Amino acid sequence: MVAPVSIDDSIRHQLVVLARRSNARVTEFSRDRPTDWRPGKVRDPAGRLWTHFTHASAWELIADKLEDGHDVETIELQKPPGAKGYVMKIDLEPNSPPLYVKLQLGSGKIIGRSFHYSEPE
Repeated sequence: MVAPVSIDDSIRHQLVVLARRSNARVTEFSRDRPTDWRPGKVRDPAGRLWTHFTHASAWELIADKLEDGHDVETIELQKPPGAKGYVMKIDLEPNSPPLYVKLQLGSGKIIGRSFHYSEPE
């Protein structure tokens, strides 16, 4: 298996900027763009008021990890065909599966496609 190549700095910067803007974040499910966005099912190890991620804290984590240089893999999405997706697998806690995050860039938007525990391979 080939090691994932991380994204270039301009894409990373664009993802961070959009993830930090509440009006630029989209997570709605559609037939053309299936979404599995479940922050409320993922335990937030840094949560003080909430034990699980909220919509806002999920985006904060994503932006923080991107800014910290976390590995991001570029993939080709099946829906819409040929579109690019950006995947991060984030270790949150020692005894939990990694968090699977998949993002897509839209026109002035960041589209949250996945935010859930990674399924066993």
